[in-house]
Amino acid sequence: MYDWITVAFFAGLIVLLLQRSVGDGPPRDSMLHYAFPAVGCAVTNYLGNHDQHVLAILLFVAVVGYTFYFLKPLQLR
Repeated sequence: MYDWITVAFFAGLIVLLLQRSVGDGPPRDSMLHYAFPAVGCAVTNYLGNHDQHVLAILLFVAVVGYTFYFLKPLQLR
């Protein structure tokens, strides 16, 4: 289950990065802004696969919260 959820979320991060990298003007965020969610997805997957479900869920909630707070994927320019 963790594999599919984290891969889907990571794919969304990739689409967001690619969409913002081709926009007009200076980029709103750098590659470093995507580092925490990307690594967080990998660690979430690792923890979930090693039966640490509570930690995996808490970390994934933190990753989603970070993404919506700092990257603002639903905000229009």
